[in-house]
Amino acid sequence: MGRGDLTNREWSSLEPHLPPLGGRGGRWNDHRTMLNGILFRVRTGVPWRDLPERYGS
Repeated sequence: MGRGDLTNREWSSLEPHLPPLGGRGGRWNDHRTMLNGILFRVRTGVPWRDLPERYGS
């Protein structure tokens, strides 16, 4: 977990509001990783292509 990633407490409050995994589209393997990647990009301002590998493609 990176310095700015969601804590377990933050994640437990967000998770019930997200759609189940594996539904239509199936774009993400893990919502938490995807959200952490978005937060990293917003926090740092890097282009999507420069996200660290830990956030996936």
